[in-house]
Amino acid sequence: MKTAVLPQVRVEPELRAELESVLRQGETLSEFVKTSVRNAVEYRRVQNEFHARGDASWAEYQRTGVSYSTDEVVAELRGMVEARRQQLLKRLERGA
Repeated sequence: MKTAVLPQVRVEPELRAELESVLRQGETLSEFVKTSVRNAVEYRRVQNEFHARGDASWAEYQRTGVSYSTDEVVAELRGMVEARRQQLLKRLERGA
């Protein structure tokens, strides 16, 4: 698969200087831009999925009229976190 070139972006000299000041040792401006674009794309993908789940939940509520209280949702989330914590502790115990 061939690579593509992103369009050039004009920025103020101050922004470029600030950007160059935060580059890590050995990191190029191109690498920074590529990583930033990749992170922004992933963020947007996750954001779009979140909105899609919210829209689906709203549609389901409108269809059924069934909703859950904040306490119920938080309790379920805490249970999920605790279950995962226990899984990780067991894995650590087996590996230790």
